[in-house]
Amino acid sequence: MRSLLILFTAFLAAFTPVLADPVYELRIYTCHEGKLDALLTRFRDHTCKLFEKHGMGNVGYWVPVDEENGSKTTLVYVLEHKSREAAKESFKAFGADPEWKAAAKASEANGKIVAKIESIFMSPTDYSPALKVEKSGKPRVFEMRTYTTPPGKLDALHARFRDHTMKLFSKHGMSHLAYWTPTDADKGAGTKLIYILAHASKEAGLASFTAFRADPEWIKAKGDSEAANGGPLTIQPQAEGVKSVYMKAVDFSPIQ
Repeated sequence: MRSLLILFTAFLAAFTPVLADPVYELRIYTCHEGKLDALLTRFRDHTCKLFEKHGMGNVGYWVPVDEENGSKTTLVYVLEHKSREAAKESFKAFGADPEWKAAAKASEANGKIVAKIESIFMSPTDYSPALKVEKSGKPRVFEMRTYTTPPGKLDALHARFRDHTMKLFSKHGMSHLAYWTPTDADKGAGTKLIYILAHASKEAGLASFTAFRADPEWIKAKGDSEAANGGPLTIQPQAEGVKSVYMKAVDFSPIQ
């Protein structure tokens, strides 16, 4: 009897499909001057619905809060796909959809809207919290931070986040949305960490980071990790290795 149970269990395991982890895609649109409102209207009225129709999950949509980061020209958003191949097929079907073609044509009656599109496929890190696609019910801003490491130091950066940084972010009032690494070499696989935090406001975010950087536990963790790895874990100067963009969720964003 026990042998039959073992065989039956093995049979079930052999024929049970393995669910792959989702793939995330960060997309950054740069509009022609004066066209951001038209782009947002197209997403609100058509694009988001069609993404869902073709199997793509809407996660969050944001615009930068500062003009130097593109507050008048930039839309940043994240999609969830079942796989990289699914993303390819979804966008193929989306592009061929008659409703999309009609919406795109109507929205561009006075000229093209989008000047540039950047796409970065990403995987969650092992320490990234489960992504909660929800409205918080309280006003908040989001901060997208991109870290670039010298070759061979990304694992050390991950270890520092896993063991120290995330805990200290929470201690100083910052909320974690998600942490990802790019999957393609030309987008920073092996050298980049991209993550999004939430703050009550930009001012609160800046104050939290001031307190974080002065925390003795952070100072020690940073010093120890750099001593163990032959120097800073992000490329220098720091302005090149650490990029920060404060953003606000648009009205149709699932995450707010």
